[in-house]
Amino acid sequence: MHYVWLIMDFYQQTFEKLTIHDFQKAEYEQCRFVNCNFSNADFTDLKFIECEFKGCSLSLVNLAGTTLNDVRFHTCKMLGLRFDQCSQFALSFSFDSCILNDSSFFKCRLKKASFVATQFHHCDFVQSDLTEANFHHCDLKDAIFENTVLQKADLRTAINFSINPEINQVRQAKFSLVGLRGLLDKYDIIVSA
Repeated sequence: MHYVWLIMDFYQQTFEKLTIHDFQKAEYEQCRFVNCNFSNADFTDLKFIECEFKGCSLSLVNLAGTTLNDVRFHTCKMLGLRFDQCSQFALSFSFDSCILNDSSFFKCRLKKASFVATQFHHCDFVQSDLTEANFHHCDLKDAIFENTVLQKADLRTAINFSINPEINQVRQAKFSLVGLRGLLDKYDIIVSA
């Protein structure tokens, strides 16, 4: 017996309190998802264009081939996501007050991305392009930056980061005096105020 998934399109609709059992394989444009629980869902090859997720649980969602174009996430829990497996064509999203621990942005092109008050503990930013990205009040504890492009990125209010300027591109990136400690970690020196 063969099953065929019917791909539907949704435009400018709001979905509230959905679970993975209610979720339909579809293309979503300008849709809102509010207080939905999609943990462990399979978003393989789905398209989200100009959508918003608010108060949703998206931990361990399979993002293989998923299109995220101008998608906004607000107060979402998103543990263990592999954004590196998303379709990289027109990949763009923003996070506000989210938890993204243990997620991967490996080789993602996220120029001018906006991250606000978001927790990125143990996240992989290796070889990502974060040119002009804004990490406003973000917590980057144990995040990995290696061969990462951070040119003109704004980390003035970010905390707990450790970025080696010798192996990352940080030209014209913005840091606060307090944040200088995160640029000097590799030298094992003590910086005090």
